[in-house]
Amino acid sequence: MAEQTLRPRRSVLYMPGANERALEKAKGIDADALILDLEDAVAPESKAEARDRVCAAVQSGEYGHRELAIRVNSIGTEWHEADIAAAAAAGPDAVLVPKVGSAEEVRTLVGALESAGAPDHTQLWAMVETPAGLLHVEEIAAAHERLTVLVMGTNDVVNETYGLHVPGRNPLVLTSLSLCLLAARAAGKVIIDGVYNDVKDLEGFEAEARQGREMGFDGKTLIHPSQVEPANVAFAPSAEDVEHAQQMIATFEEAKAAGQGVVTFNGRMVEELHVRDARRILAFHEAITSR
Repeated sequence: MAEQTLRPRRSVLYMPGANERALEKAKGIDADALILDLEDAVAPESKAEARDRVCAAVQSGEYGHRELAIRVNSIGTEWHEADIAAAAAAGPDAVLVPKVGSAEEVRTLVGALESAGAPDHTQLWAMVETPAGLLHVEEIAAAHERLTVLVMGTNDVVNETYGLHVPGRNPLVLTSLSLCLLAARAAGKVIIDGVYNDVKDLEGFEAEARQGREMGFDGKTLIHPSQVEPANVAFAPSAEDVEHAQQMIATFEEAKAAGQGVVTFNGRMVEELHVRDARRILAFHEAITSR
């Protein structure tokens, strides 16, 4: 999982699969990942056409460094099986499935992808957004190695629990985010925070992105290109973070080489766990800058 957890997914932008112009525009947007959507963003009468368009976009090879995921319609819908078959044939980086509610569903989805001939590089991403999914998230995260990323569906969490959207997010949403993050880390998986709905409220978006980063999320799902740059900033190490990590590692290694039992840096004791975190910061910075 080291390669997966170090791959930048700071900004994960939903793009409507039925909108040809949007799919073309996405080729020039500096998002780390794109979710080409066949679910919420596509009307029922346009599902088949959008499916063909999205799969053609994936196979075009014109999206550069951007990781490409296809969001299919959920299990039990009339479009799900055809979506899975088409996505498997297109071979994106990932197939994102909404409303995953159990470990058994994860194993069923993996079996469906494999039966449809999905290449080895096509991962399974699972949206956690229902009460059932939240209550079983630990089992979901650990259900199969092909599942590599959990994606929070915070709008659905609010909707299905009859909660409210409030600044800073309501207590149940914060509890849900925390439980899912713990489950992801316990299973060694990546986890992406939910969307921020008001595309005109940059200050509110930046605050929520900072909150997600402080909680430990790897990135944030986005609904508008204007959110990409602030997400990339929020979930990346700053220049100060990188310099601090470099200096801490150097100080620690010098102290250890000199046989010192206790290492201090900037007046604080430094242990192996702090150095591991510093090395992770530098490795993630390298992953971003070397693309």
